[in-house]
Amino acid sequence: MADPHDWVNAKSVRKLRELQPELFEKFVEFEHAVYKPGHLSTKIKELIAVSVTHVTQCDACIGLHTRNAKLAGATDEEIAEAVFVAIELRAGAAIGHFKTAASVLEHSHD
Repeated sequence: MADPHDWVNAKSVRKLRELQPELFEKFVEFEHAVYKPGHLSTKIKELIAVSVTHVTQCDACIGLHTRNAKLAGATDEEIAEAVFVAIELRAGAAIGHFKTAASVLEHSHD
């Protein structure tokens, strides 16, 4: 079975680890703590990560967390539903930002 934390073996990441080993290890420790089951299961946390990474638009993170969600037991349908949460949030942000445009439109008649 794949290791959910195997991203640390990527060539570019190894270079980062080499340059700042102490900070890198602290980040890895933090990652392990975050995805450890607590009030939320690892599966739910990974589904949240799938959604968030679609909003932050990090391709590597999308791939990693989609795989990790599968490893944690998420179904394809659950992953797709998490992606739709991201889609709604991105669309909702556009609606929320319309207030700036609305303000300009409202004042452009002065």
